[in-house]
Parts: sequence; C-alpha cells; structure tokens
Amino acid sequence: MNSPQPITTGQDIPDPAGRWRALLVLGAAMVLSMTTWFSASAVLSELKLQWGLSVTTASWLTIAVQLGFVVGALVSAVFNLADTIRPRKLILAGSLIAAAANAGLLLVSGPAGAITLRFITGAALAGVYPPALKAMSTWFRVGRGTALGVMVGALTLGSALPHLVNGFGGLDWRTVIVTTSVLTLAGGLLAEIGFRDGPFTFPRAVFNPREIGRIARDRGVRLASIGYFGHMWELYAMWAWFAAFATDTLALHGVADPAGTASLLAFAVIGVGAIGCIGGGILGDRWGRTRVTATAMAISGACALVIGTLRTAPLPLLIAVSLIWGITVVADSAQFSAIVTEVADQAYVGTAVTLQLAIGFILTVATIWLVPVLRDGPGWGWAFVLLVPGPFIGVMAMLRLKSLPEAKLIAGGRG
Repeated sequence: MNSPQPITTGQDIPDPAGRWRALLVLGAAMVLSMTTWFSASAVLSELKLQWGLSVTTASWLTIAVQLGFVVGALVSAVFNLADTIRPRKLILAGSLIAAAANAGLLLVSGPAGAITLRFITGAALAGVYPPALKAMSTWFRVGRGTALGVMVGALTLGSALPHLVNGFGGLDWRTVIVTTSVLTLAGGLLAEIGFRDGPFTFPRAVFNPREIGRIARDRGVRLASIGYFGHMWELYAMWAWFAAFATDTLALHGVADPAGTASLLAFAVIGVGAIGCIGGGILGDRWGRTRVTATAMAISGACALVIGTLRTAPLPLLIAVSLIWGITVVADSAQFSAIVTEVADQAYVGTAVTLQLAIGFILTVATIWLVPVLRDGPGWGWAFVLLVPGPFIGVMAMLRLKSLPEAKLIAGGRG
C-alpha cells in the first residue's frame, strides 16, 4: 500500500515549468466541457411548454444527469479507470459522448428520450470531472488547493454558461443545445491536444476492486467525504432551482421579462462561485482546508436558511444575499477533493476522488427532487431550508478531521 506522505513545505519542491499554462489549458477545457451539465435546465421553461412537462417530469431532466454521473463514476471507481487510463484520454472520450448525447435532444420529441439522453450525458461527464482533478494534481504539490479551486471554478463557470446563453432572450432552445454541444466537444479536444501530465505523477495502479473497501475504511478519506456529502446536499439543488426561484421572485416584484432577467441573475449567482472556488483554494493552502470548508459551509447554510424569506425584501438585498450564497456554496468544493489526494493511498487517488464524487451526487437527487415539491407546498420560504442540514453535518465532519492526526497530511500540515 502506498501511504501518503505529509507535505511540510514547498521550499524543497521546485515549481515545475509550465504548471500555470497547464492550469490555464485544463481549466479552459473544463469550462467548455461542463456546459452540457445544465444545458437542459437552462431552457427548462421552453421545454415544459413544448412537451407539456409536469414539475416532476421537468425535475427528472436534471436528476437524470446526476444519476448518470453517479453510475458513470461508480463504474469508473470499480474498474479503477481514473488510475489505469491517462486522464486526458478519459476527458476526450467523456466530452465526445456528452456532446453527442446533448445534441441528441434535437432529435427527440418528448421527455422519455430526453431523460435517457440526459442520463448518458451525466455518465459521460464522469469521465471528465474526476480525471481532470487528478490530472491537475500532477502539476501541483504545493498550492494544490488553489489549483483544484481553479478547476472547480471552471466547472462552476461552465455550469453557469447555459444560463448566460439563454439570458440573451429570443434564442430558440435548440440554439442553446447546439452551442453547449459544440463547446463541450471543443473542451475535450483542447484537453487532448493542449494538456500533458505534470511531473508529480501518482503511482501506477492495477485493477483491484477491493481498493474501494480499503478507501472506505480510511478515516481521513471518510471524514473528508462526509464533509463533501453535506456540501453536495446543498449545492446542486441550489444551482438547479435558483433560476426558477429568481423567476418567481422577479415576477412578484413586477420585473419585465422575469424569465430572461432570472437567467442572467442565475448566471451571475452560479458563475460568481468561480471566484469563491479560487479564493477557497488560496485560503485552503494558507489557512487550512478544514477551516475553510467549515467556514464556507456555515455561511452558505445561513444563506439557504434565510433566502426564501427575502422574496418580498428589496431586490438589492435579495441579490446581495444570493451572490454571497453563490460564492460560498461552492467555495469549499475543491478542498474536499484536495484533502483526498493528500490522505488517500496515492496509487488509488483517482478511484478515491471518483468514489467520493459518486456518492455525493447520489445525495443531490433527493434535494433536486424535493425542492420543487416544497415550493409547490409551503412555498419558497421552506424549500431551501431543506438544504441546511447538509452544511451543518459537513461543518461537524471538518471540525472533527481538524482534531485528528490525519490533519498533518493536509495543506502542508495546516489541516
């Protein structure tokens, strides 16, 4: 077993030439490749009218992506794909399949085919996101949290882009789908052509499904994953339903074209999370990952608690709280993966990260489905309160990890 070694200081590790170029290239590839994640969610109002979708059926267009990602990630974890295949090859293959499945929405005429295609899209993106995190880690020992923060920031911006495209107004939903498919294809090609692994490669792994059990028993990985699970309970439900919340709220305030304005606001609120990811990465490297993740979850949980009660508040206040929520709800995301790369068996880092992501995405299904149910029942005032227990549990897990010996392996001993 290849045990992780603590990273105490960066003075004896020279900065590899080209690491910032590698970060720029792979970050750009992530922005492009992940645009298909919320492509259908961004045009959900048009699809509901076109296909006569109920609220539950419409929810499944987003849930299917989450479930597809879970299945794809579990298959990858069981077969150790992220540790036995070169990351950029997986990224290219995943991007090609995701782009094709997304474009397939143009050929279907109802929800059954669309939900199937969204599932395939999610499964394909499981070959993009986890391998990209591992690939970028090969360029950074010191500053890894910052680097992975940039990567998740790229994912965040890519997830927000469909809302920007849709927010211009007057665009047919098919234009959004075509645009996001082309962008995803371009992202896969960019990763394949423009990126190479860095000098800090992980040990070569062999296929061994028993590693999943060993990973699950690792206390550091387990606590980092519990923190991540709490984070995920909140994140994707917020991303998936903020545009709908904003549409209803802006209409309540008499804003002209509430749907179009809400798309632009959703782009801003989700997209600003990229700044949070980078800031979270910098602080994680300098202050400690457990502190940063606990702080971010405490703030985002507070925003989830109050946001639904602010629908009748002045719009500047509502927008300010929304932007704070957008920054903090994802600022911690990359740090959970960074912790796993530091404390897990180094030969199976890709598998450990992929397994963490897979289980986290399973939890998103519940909240994505339940938020609109509560919205149609007690209303938005309670819908987002559902998300609060996630970050609360996550804070507890991170504080526990900070107190353990495993914290010495994290962020150069900062925990």
